[in-house]
Amino acid sequence: MTSSGNQPPPPSPIDQISELIRKISMPGGVTLGSASAIWHYFIQEDIPKTIGSALIGLAVSYGSKVLGPLHESNQRRLKQVGKALDVVTDQAIATATGFENKYLLCQAAECQAFRSEGMTQHDGIFIPLLKEVFVPLELDSSSIQAGFKDFALQEQQSPETLRELTIWTFLAKAKSTPTFRQLAVLAWGGYGKTTLLRHIAFRYGTKQVPEDVPKLVPLLLVLRKYRDLLAQDNAPDLATLIIEHHLPDLPGTEGLKPPQNWAINLLKSGKALVMFDGFDEVGTDQRTKVAKWLTAQMRRYGKSVFLLTSRPKAYKEQDVSTRLQLSTSLWVRDFNESQRKQFVTRWYECQEKYANAGRETPDVKKVAARSAQDLLTQIETQQALKDLAKNPLLLNMIVTFHRRVPGAELPKRRVELYREICRLQLEERPRARGVGSLMTQCEAQGILQQIAFAMMQRHWERIPQGTLLNALSRILKQQNESFTAKDFLEEVVQVSELLVQQEDDYEFAHLSFQEYLAAAHVAEAASRREAKPYEHFDDDWWKSTMVLYAGLTSPTRLIREAVSQEATDLAYQCLQETTKQVDPKLAAELEAVKQTVTDVRYADLERYLKNGEWKKADTETYRLMITTVGKEEGQYFEPDELLNFPCEELKIIDQLWVTHSKGKYGFSVQKEIYLSCSGADGRYYEAAFKNLALRD
Repeated sequence: MTSSGNQPPPPSPIDQISELIRKISMPGGVTLGSASAIWHYFIQEDIPKTIGSALIGLAVSYGSKVLGPLHESNQRRLKQVGKALDVVTDQAIATATGFENKYLLCQAAECQAFRSEGMTQHDGIFIPLLKEVFVPLELDSSSIQAGFKDFALQEQQSPETLRELTIWTFLAKAKSTPTFRQLAVLAWGGYGKTTLLRHIAFRYGTKQVPEDVPKLVPLLLVLRKYRDLLAQDNAPDLATLIIEHHLPDLPGTEGLKPPQNWAINLLKSGKALVMFDGFDEVGTDQRTKVAKWLTAQMRRYGKSVFLLTSRPKAYKEQDVSTRLQLSTSLWVRDFNESQRKQFVTRWYECQEKYANAGRETPDVKKVAARSAQDLLTQIETQQALKDLAKNPLLLNMIVTFHRRVPGAELPKRRVELYREICRLQLEERPRARGVGSLMTQCEAQGILQQIAFAMMQRHWERIPQGTLLNALSRILKQQNESFTAKDFLEEVVQVSELLVQQEDDYEFAHLSFQEYLAAAHVAEAASRREAKPYEHFDDDWWKSTMVLYAGLTSPTRLIREAVSQEATDLAYQCLQETTKQVDPKLAAELEAVKQTVTDVRYADLERYLKNGEWKKADTETYRLMITTVGKEEGQYFEPDELLNFPCEELKIIDQLWVTHSKGKYGFSVQKEIYLSCSGADGRYYEAAFKNLALRD
């Protein structure tokens, strides 16, 4: 690519970008690599004017023209699969012929209701059927390597289909492409991983899958149920686990006896779709053994299809010698505007229908449409709400709050949303139902905060019943309460549903509630000088809790301490979380530490550029940009993330590149070259773009 200097430049990130652009402009091209992700920022429509003419304002809409459209072919196929069963009943199971047909209906019955993990049940809020409200998740293929390239070339996929994909895209190719027989679906909490697996199991169980998807037998195994068993030295193999544990757990399987060797024959023949939900919910002390067990089963039954869900950290940060590594990793993408609209509209239609005795008359539909539109308008016109609503769980919480408290101002930050949900569950719900008197007599949330904090300290997602009761007894005694720990625990589980019983253990309805309550405890203890929150900077397990803590208090000292301990990314995230608060006094405090965070955050990039280490600088630029929007390395930017990318950060990056390359490189330099190729600022011209990609 031409630079503003007279001498041909040495190999640089710009050369990498040019070559990649040339490739993705051709049929079957791919969009992989760090330079690609950076370039995407500058091929979106309407880059904010505040970037200024000195920076790249090319804002070409190449991305929206080529990568923007949804993968409509998959959507059309799903619409053609026919009408799903409304309800799987005992009668349907009883009248089905053959063991396998009965099993399929039992597995579907387990998954037919929309019970979103982390969402507690509220009075006046009905539980819809999954098929009524499910919105297909889009999967980000940016981390797929050779297997996906081969798939793209073989199928002659156009560039727009390489990014917005659903799980059915990969299941359709599982038989012909071995790479897709092992799929790891990665996402942070609340992104609908469990709901996705339940949707797949229900579709297969009721024989409602797209025509091009192989007919498999779904086996949905929740790892938290079996982690103790699988961590044992004499853990059963997969076939035994299915027969002796999975089958008896399903509704309607009483007296249902499988044919001899049914499970092992199913697995060996490749007719099974084995779904392991929640690898991250396996404790760190058990994870190595469970990972080895999972690897052994996938090797033993290599013809079958395996699908595993996990939070990224648990999956990526395993011991190298024993790590679980499936052949294809997929990221769940943020909910976009279309997905938000689908979910809110369908959810309100269900609530109004059930509230009106099942009627779907025009008057009922009108009320539902009005409520849905009111909420959607608030979400789409307020960036803070839009950011929350990218997460399906948080969107579910928002729509529930909107229906339960009509007319109230919607929470605009995560901490506010969790605070309101906890208040509704621990205070208003017991009073409204006339039950849960123990919770209203004491500081129920404060008690749960102490439990959550203790669990965070031990890296626990589940707590044994005996340990929990002992801890509650100690806390209640300190508070001079007369009722027993057992009675209090029963009310918390039955009424608030913030704690959930799992056999002899208990866990919070979602890990994010545990993180929030622990953060609230730290904030209160720190105000009394009884805790030092910065003790956990070197532990990624505490990352979300520390960010939530930053939103609950004035975090100036926390951010300074994070910088001093070289936890720069955490300091930046805490700064971002806190600046969402509209508080002039707090803004003034943060301004004092903002420059320090910025200087430390960009130190590595500046060092690489000074030394002419262009490839490292390119990679670091991508890392800085992707973490700025709150994502992990290996992911793509979403269009709205790019369009709303902080201009100040963009200016810093561009200036560093321009300064240390002596004007040869930088986003503003790319803009000048694009314009010299007959391009226009803010417009995409195909011929100019191709000339830009081919410039020497």
